[in-house]
Amino acid sequence: MASIFTKIVNGEIPAYKIAEDDRFLAFLDINPLTKGHTLVIPKQETDYLFDLDADLYADMQRFAHKIAKALKPAMQTKRVGVAVIGFEVPHAHVHLIPINGMSEMNFSLPKLKLSPAEFEAITAKIKAEL
Repeated sequence: MASIFTKIVNGEIPAYKIAEDDRFLAFLDINPLTKGHTLVIPKQETDYLFDLDADLYADMQRFAHKIAKALKPAMQTKRVGVAVIGFEVPHAHVHLIPINGMSEMNFSLPKLKLSPAEFEAITAKIKAEL
């Protein structure tokens, strides 16, 4: 059965897409820790990040680097934190989280509730920096 991320890749589920190419997709997390919390995935469905072949993994990190470089000015943040957990969705992914301190990387914190208009505005801000 296809993961929710594969359904996003296939256009079966909508997403606030930041960037996309033939192998990778970056989109806003709908349950963000901070505004601009972005997920970067390979389009190839692979459960665990470190099961990706080395070249695909390296290319995905380059893709994530480009997104992180846009996130920082777009969200006016001190840093962009990176997290790989891998239990929430059985599809390799990296969290890019705009943060101003380490405490904002705590996944046990309550998630933000944003309106569609807020998600759209954040998406536009990040895209403008790419």
